[in-house]
Amino acid sequence: MKYHRWTVSLAALGFVTLGPAARAEEKANVLQTALASTTISGYVDTSAQWNFGTGNANVAPYKFNSPSKSDGFNLDVVQIRIDKPLSEEDWAAGYRVDLWAGPDANALGTQSTLSSGAGDFAVRQAYVLLQAPLGNGLTFKMGVFDSIIGYESVESANDPNYTRSYGHSIEPQTHTGLLSSYRFTDLFRVSAGIANTVNPSINSRADSGSTGFTSGPFQPYWNALYATVPTAPIPGSDAHAESYKTYMGSFDLTAPDTLGVLAGSTLYAGIVNGYNNSAFGSGVGDVQTSYYVGATLATPITHLRLGAAFDYLDLGNVTSGTTGGNTINMDGNAFAVAGYASLQATEKLSLHARIEYTETKLDLKLDGTPAFPNDRLKIFAMTWTAQYDLWQNVLSRLELRWDHSANGQDLFGGETTGVPELKNSWMLAANIIYKF
Repeated sequence: MKYHRWTVSLAALGFVTLGPAARAEEKANVLQTALASTTISGYVDTSAQWNFGTGNANVAPYKFNSPSKSDGFNLDVVQIRIDKPLSEEDWAAGYRVDLWAGPDANALGTQSTLSSGAGDFAVRQAYVLLQAPLGNGLTFKMGVFDSIIGYESVESANDPNYTRSYGHSIEPQTHTGLLSSYRFTDLFRVSAGIANTVNPSINSRADSGSTGFTSGPFQPYWNALYATVPTAPIPGSDAHAESYKTYMGSFDLTAPDTLGVLAGSTLYAGIVNGYNNSAFGSGVGDVQTSYYVGATLATPITHLRLGAAFDYLDLGNVTSGTTGGNTINMDGNAFAVAGYASLQATEKLSLHARIEYTETKLDLKLDGTPAFPNDRLKIFAMTWTAQYDLWQNVLSRLELRWDHSANGQDLFGGETTGVPELKNSWMLAANIIYKF
């Protein structure tokens, strides 16, 4: 007996069960109709990094970077995507499931409140996609979906560079909620949504702390600052009611053909406000607001495109008391600005560059006295990437990155966590990704 190829694939993954032969034969046409438009795709992301100098206990604090990736070969992540896009019907429906396996899955931080640990596995996205025939079509995502703001993608293969920017590192990443989108014209689209929390933990609520994952946008900066004052107190969470929700909105605008060389340029802006129960990592939560403005610009040079992004993250004030009766006050803010340039030099060779600057401020006071002698981190970074598509379905990149402490504070290197010794961090990486 022959089964449809998608039935066999999904059965192997545990999504469907193959019954007795006679029953399967009777329902073969039904299964084929239901699964014919479902696709399975993904990629395997690998890398090799060389960090110049000695001591990698304190690496540059951008997302998905860690000491364990330094000076060696790495499996970054494997993504499996099971996807059914919307059809041409008026009342169309579909879904998407993105599953991650590998070390980067732990940094993703989407493990639910019922999870007992990271375990190199995570659900990146899992949502139902619906379309209603209103005007040009109103679409809805219900479930777990990527944040609506940001220049760079969570998927490294979709970004111009292998490593992530600081702007991407302070942006919200994943939400559990409902997102609606409407395209007024081919040039203008808006999105609006509501979610449980800002933080990525699936099914999290505003009345609880994090599940123990140190994936908050301020966690790397907290680590660097805390090293200067090992006895600094940890503030408590400013938790809210379970019904307190996160709200988001965005728009994107595309330049029409009438603008000549600027045709196809895009402007994008968005805002996300809500409770993050791991804003500072380690279960320290706070209300936060994230603002984003980004643009891509076409140029008179056919194969050259420029880009720019600005991120601002504002956290409210956390006030709590200690067992000794002391009062702890903490608030924070961060911003990052970045410029991008991409040149398609030949059919197979493309060159990409990114320049960025970020500042992060953590104002921690114990009974009104500042706990940190230097509570503002300033980092300037440059990244150069060469991509050469030699093999079919393979993305191969060589990248050089420089991160510099712009306020004279040692932030990088060192043999012991919490004791940085360098003001500059240099890293050379090779990135090989196979897409299937």
